[in-house]
Parts: sequence; C-alpha cells; structure tokens
Amino acid sequence: MSHVSPQEHSHALDGPIVSTFYRYLVPSIVGMLAMTSASLVDGIFIGNYVGVSALAAVNLIIPIIALLFGVGLMLSVGGSVRGGKYLGEQKTNAASAIFSKTLIAVLCYAIGVISLGLIFEESLFRLLGADADLMNLMSEYYRVIMPFFFAQLGTIVLYFFVRLDGFPSLTASALVVGAIINIGLDYLFIAKFGWGLSGAAWATGLSQLFPLLVLLGYFFSKSRKLRFSLIQKNWYEVIQAAYNGLSEFINEISGGIIAFLFNLMLIHRAGVDGVAAMTVMNYLMMMGFMVFFAISDTSQVMMSQNFGAQNRKRMNKFFLVAACNVLLISVSCIFLLLFFNESLILIFLSDEGSEAALALATEFVHYVWPLFLFAGLNMLISGYLTSIHLAFQSGVVAICRSLILPATLLSSLYYLLPDYRFIYALAIGEVLTFALAVFYLVHHRPSRALANSQ
Repeated sequence: MSHVSPQEHSHALDGPIVSTFYRYLVPSIVGMLAMTSASLVDGIFIGNYVGVSALAAVNLIIPIIALLFGVGLMLSVGGSVRGGKYLGEQKTNAASAIFSKTLIAVLCYAIGVISLGLIFEESLFRLLGADADLMNLMSEYYRVIMPFFFAQLGTIVLYFFVRLDGFPSLTASALVVGAIINIGLDYLFIAKFGWGLSGAAWATGLSQLFPLLVLLGYFFSKSRKLRFSLIQKNWYEVIQAAYNGLSEFINEISGGIIAFLFNLMLIHRAGVDGVAAMTVMNYLMMMGFMVFFAISDTSQVMMSQNFGAQNRKRMNKFFLVAACNVLLISVSCIFLLLFFNESLILIFLSDEGSEAALALATEFVHYVWPLFLFAGLNMLISGYLTSIHLAFQSGVVAICRSLILPATLLSSLYYLLPDYRFIYALAIGEVLTFALAVFYLVHHRPSRALANSQ
C-alpha cells in the first residue's frame, strides 16, 4: 500500500508545474494502458489462437460494453471533478460526501445493468446484426464477462477518487497488477488449456478483481482525506456531478454507436474479415487514445483544484504542458502507424488464414492515421471544459467528435464511395470538431472562467 504525506496532497496547488504534472501523468499513462491491456491482450490471444471470426464476435459486443462503461465513467469523472473543486476550496467533508455517493450509485447501477444485460442477451445480439454463428461465439464470451463488470465499475470510481486524493502511484499499481495477471491467465486459459473465447472472458474477468482489492487498501491509509460513509444526504448532487461528466459518457457511448455502424457497413461490404480488420484498428487506436485520455485526465486533476483555488496562472501553465504532451504523442502514433503498420497488425493476427484481414487492416491504416493530428487536442480541450464545470460545452465537443460528425460523414461517404474510403469520416470529423473546440477554448480561457465563477 502506498503512503503519501499530507504535504504531497497540495502539489496540484503549489508544486512545480512540470514535475507535478508528470508525477500524476506517468502513473496515469501506466494505469490507463494497464486498464486497456485486458482488451488488447484478449485480442492478441483470440486473434492468434481462436481465429478471425472470434475476433469479430468480440468486436460486435463493443457497443454493449461501451454503454455499461459509459454511465459508470460519467458518474466517476463528474464526481471526481466536483470532489477536486471541493478539495481546492478546502471543503474536505463535501469531497468525502460526493466520493461516497458516487461509489454507492455506481455499484447500484452495476447490479441493475448486469442483470438486464444477461436477461436480454439474445435480443441485444440480434440488434447488433449478428447471425447465428456469431451469436454463439458472442454468447461464449459475454455470459462470462458480464458479472465481472461489477468489480470493474467499482475500480473505475476508486481510480479517479484515490488519484484525486494524491495517490497516483497506488492507482497505477492496482491496474498494473490486474494487467499482469490478465496476461498470465490469457496464456494459461487460451494458449495452454484451449478454452477459446470463454477462456479470454474468464482471464479478463478474474484479473479485474485484483485492481479492486489493491485499491481497497486506500481505506487503510491514515493520510487520506476522503472518507466513506453509507449515510448520505442530497443524492441529487450525484446527478448534478454526473452532468459534469457528460462528455466522458458521450465519448464512451458514441464509440459504441460508431463501432455498431462500422460493423454493419463492413459486414455488408467485406464480411467477417472486414470486421476483424476494423477490430485490429480499434486496438491500435485504443492504445493512442488511452494516452490522450491519461493526459486529459491528469490536466483535469490539476485544473479542477486550481479552478477551486482561483489560480489562473497555474491553470494556463498546466494546460500548456498538457498540450505539448498531446502533440508529442500524436506525432509518435502517426510515425508508428505509417512505418510499422504491418508489424503492429500482425501482433493481433496469426500468419495462417488471416491474409484477407491483414490486407484490409493495412489499407485501413491509411484512412485512419490523420485523425491523430487532432483527436488528442479535442480530448484535452473537452477535459479542460469539464474541469471548469462547463459540462454543456464539453459535451458538445465530445458528441461532435465522437458521434454526430462521424455518424453523419460515415453514412454519407459510405453511399458516395464504393470502396473503403468512407473510413476517412473519422479524421474529417476530428478536424471539424477541432475548429469548434478552439472556439470554446478561446471564449472560456481560465481568466474568463474564473471571472464568471465569482
């Protein structure tokens, strides 16, 4: 268990800008990549040991997972941003209250949606466009993984609040432990025992229990500020806080909707190989996007507390450092996609029986890479707007980049172009969103945001 001194808790408010930012960013990147690794490692083992059809089946489940995860993320991010503002205002009791209410609300939500998801399994699969063969494969994975979302959603809440309270190393350690265990179990259950998709689900599900157990160690730390209590009032505050996490919900649920549209289009135009190829692209994009999210999330921790403390200069400096990191990651991702695309794709596909999927995935790279020029900056600006409690503006940026523009452009280009160039819709959507995001950033820069909050 990590112990952090009380003095360290104020680094966001008075510590050196660059070193404080990286003190939170590095564990956040490690944690986010560890969190993502469950899907990535599953994809590697499924693609290499089970097959292309199994990879496509897992991709078809993404919209369901996105919906479940999106609501939990909205509650967690919204609650933690409000908690950060309370800590900046030295209102520890209020921060503890929103922490407690958020955790209780997410766990109750988890019980409800997991139950409904299992009851209406077949109807959901049909809605997602699966045929009989794919439904059997989807069910093999889905029935095992669903109950474990209770642990994953609990982990998400603790991740954001424990990190907010000055324990970034503990949160990163928890997620790394889960990632390592997941790799070991995937190898054991899929490669050695040959359990197929159910083995991947058991490996991912069981590995999700360990981060939760590690994060529970936070409650035994004497230096923590946040306290948990079941007895709470003003539950409407959870809804108010969740509204401030609207952009994260939009990002998550929109990803599921766009995945659904892509699956329908690719099934009709390229069959199972097309879906599998796009699944690989999703894995590659996910790696970059998780780093972007970690940068945005780190800036939210810094900005929300300094927003509460009315410190404009530190807000500006933290944003500038975050923007420089986003640009560095963008250039790195583009370089890897353009010059090492086949090597990256082959991580997820076996050498035999995947030639068609490999060829399609290689082609898709050239339609996808331009989105990295703007996606990270859009996520950063959206996160900044969330940190200063402009949930509507943040939500507009999020829904434009992740749903409205991609869906509209995808539908249009799909019918206009006979090949796969409709995938350019993702990059075009990011460019158009960037113009809107910059407009909001200029009109709600820290000086104006602080003046309006007084």
